[in-house]
Amino acid sequence: MEFNDEITSAFEHLLTSVRSVRRRIDFKREVEDSVLLNCINIAVQAPTGRGEEGWYFLVVKERQRIKAISEVYREVLLEFVEKAGAPMKSSHRALMDRLGEFPALIFACKEGAPEQGFASQAAYFGSILPAAWSLMIALRAKNIGATWTTLLTARHQRVSEILGMPSSVRQLVMLPVGYTQEAVLKKADRKDASEVTFLNEWGNPFTR
Repeated sequence: MEFNDEITSAFEHLLTSVRSVRRRIDFKREVEDSVLLNCINIAVQAPTGRGEEGWYFLVVKERQRIKAISEVYREVLLEFVEKAGAPMKSSHRALMDRLGEFPALIFACKEGAPEQGFASQAAYFGSILPAAWSLMIALRAKNIGATWTTLLTARHQRVSEILGMPSSVRQLVMLPVGYTQEAVLKKADRKDASEVTFLNEWGNPFTR
């Protein structure tokens, strides 16, 4: 498939408008299983280290489990905010207060545990995070909002018990998902590439 200017522009808009959606969610509308599986099929085309496919995706729709997860999330977030000594952002509070109402939660999981050593850990996380990001992009393309959160890794054992996960699997990223409702998703205010990119040697500006 060749990419013309129109397709390229639409693709760039998609990539630059993937934002965390915590408020503008249609909590009453179900996210169809077929849609979620389609998005996950896109996600598993992501790069993976060591040539392995050690990823798993756990979709949670059962209301009792979602509410149990939301209670753990509230506990961890409040603890995190207290340690940080800073007020909670309104968007984070919105997610905490309504997490139990999301139509579905998706957990990106990895077989095994990270080994000691920076290189091994980089390979471990590098074999699941690209897939989780691809999943978030695929969801965005279907007007499904999601929020990237890793807070629940602090309560891995409790989450595993709620979800019946084997001890050999680690949940690394949770995406609460639901169709967006009047959400305005656009580019974030970020530094220009020229401010964060060097050429050939650290500190040497990569100018336009």
